[in-house]
Amino acid sequence: MTRSTSPCIIPFFISHQGCPHQCIFCNQEVITGENRGHVDGKIVGENLDNLLSCSDRKKWMEVAFFGGSFSGIPEERQKELLGAVQPFLKSGRVHNIRISTRPDYVDKSRAAFLRSYGVGTVELGVQSLDREVLAASGRGHTIRDVEKAFAVLQHEKFKTGGQLMIGLPGDSHRRVMESCYRLADLGPDMVRIYPALVLEGSPLARMYREGTYRPLTLHRALVVTAKIREFFDRRGIPVIRMGLQPTASLERDLLAGPYHPAFGELVSSRIFYKKIRKILAGLARPARITLASRDESVFRGRKNANLKRLGELGLLDDVQIAFSRNQVRSQVLAESL
Repeated sequence: MTRSTSPCIIPFFISHQGCPHQCIFCNQEVITGENRGHVDGKIVGENLDNLLSCSDRKKWMEVAFFGGSFSGIPEERQKELLGAVQPFLKSGRVHNIRISTRPDYVDKSRAAFLRSYGVGTVELGVQSLDREVLAASGRGHTIRDVEKAFAVLQHEKFKTGGQLMIGLPGDSHRRVMESCYRLADLGPDMVRIYPALVLEGSPLARMYREGTYRPLTLHRALVVTAKIREFFDRRGIPVIRMGLQPTASLERDLLAGPYHPAFGELVSSRIFYKKIRKILAGLARPARITLASRDESVFRGRKNANLKRLGELGLLDDVQIAFSRNQVRSQVLAESL
């Protein structure tokens, strides 16, 4: 099967496993809503059998192991988890396996092992490409580790992803954007962007209570993430996620920080607003704009905020707004009448 659309990902979370220590921002059980050590080969096999029996066989299906540093867990444990997926790969019901791991847990032998079990995508927890930010965050890896990991994986023909985090201790807008430039130059196939959150049980929670760490505001996080997304769009690198997946445990144990369950949509809405504003400002009246039906919510914005702002600027005067199922997403057809 040729992959033509976004994959349908079936995730399994191995919280904290393979991690040599706890990064200051991390409490994986809270982030994923899973318990450490919960997933084993039997559970993987049974869940896949149940989920795939009712799935659309025309979809590109991927199994993902997230939440820890997969290539850092004992090899026998890796074999158990990856081995449980093998029957589904051989039958064609699963088309790829992806994992997330630390940059310093990638080398030629690990890459060869993963490839032998059908892993085709490796996402690296980069977080930052600033030396001081990495040190302040307790990451324990270097910029050179990131560069070497991408080189190894790309040489072995893996699809690669880079996960960035904004708002870490010692970070700044300049440092974030420099990290983006460096990451883009490494040629990832995809990027994820997460704002740093203060979670109960994390070292960052202690720093927050002591007053030595101040998280980004939601507004600032949206502004910065929008700029990052626009940068990667210009470089032709897909941003496949912005913000953490909402879970009951995350919302329960969140102490502070720029969290919103629809963070990614808020970012997309901000970008869309800027695009529409520019188009409307240069459009002769009367006029009509046509948008994709699936873009209506990002066009309107949260609580119709975008519409209100455009109206207050007079940019909607004598403008008809239409939504079409045939319109390509994120594109705007503008015409003077």
